[in-house]
Amino acid sequence: MATYHAIAATGEAILGLLEAARPRPEFANIQFALYQASNFQNPMEDGVSLYLYRISPNTTRRNLPPHTDAQGRRYRPALPLDLHYLLTPWARTAARQQRLLGWCMRALEDTSILPTGLLNRYGTEPETFRPHETVELVCEPISLQEIVNIWDAFKSNLQLSAAYVARMICIDSQIAISEGVPVQTRVFDFGERDSGQEQVR
Repeated sequence: MATYHAIAATGEAILGLLEAARPRPEFANIQFALYQASNFQNPMEDGVSLYLYRISPNTTRRNLPPHTDAQGRRYRPALPLDLHYLLTPWARTAARQQRLLGWCMRALEDTSILPTGLLNRYGTEPETFRPHETVELVCEPISLQEIVNIWDAFKSNLQLSAAYVARMICIDSQIAISEGVPVQTRVFDFGERDSGQEQVR
């Protein structure tokens, strides 16, 4: 289970992986950046952007058990999320853009399981993910209509892109489950009928 920093840390880890693995000298000076909608109005000239366009609950494991910490305290179940990204290469020519995208997709396929060390390396919080956690990153086929809908607000900057989903980012709850004192004895107390107060009708 991870802290609420996990959403940002996952995107930063994906870009960190690509930046560390970029082939030199061909892509030695390219940029890597997380994008939000406003960045598409004035994008980079040469590099790779990662745009988180949708977050959805993971439906395969929606009801997780409560989390127990090292001291035995129980917390509310984690929130399992899937993060949907648009990976976009930016270049001055179509050929360079396509080479850049081809390399990115191959690199992500080669490291489709992101380990804890990678996930915690690039974020601002070094212990966002626990030691046993991983994130699965897969290329997600989406329809042409979905691509058009995503790019609708940026029509003048429509670019070649690939969609990815990072699966099962489980965000921990900080709310402990209150538990009563364990039952030690049971007392069965039956009420007695007071015949003196019974009304005669």
